[in-house]
Amino acid sequence: MTIEKHDLHHEFPEYKDEIHHLKMNDAHFARLFKEYHECDHEVHRIETGAENTSDDYLESLKKQRLHLKDQLFSIIKKSQTVA
Repeated sequence: MTIEKHDLHHEFPEYKDEIHHLKMNDAHFARLFKEYHECDHEVHRIETGAENTSDDYLESLKKQRLHLKDQLFSIIKKSQTVA
């Protein structure tokens, strides 16, 4: 089974520059980005077998990651309309 990368640069390659800009200039975006990154790494560790946990916990982490990604994408899109 191939495990996909879900970091923001793989999820939204077309917004690479905007993600970098927001990480450097928007504290709220930077905090959400850090949470997303940590959540994604935990999911990845579980999926690769480096860490064991219940299926329910893994699903809750994936839902949290999706929620964070939605928030981050919303901020990215808003910054595009302002620019």
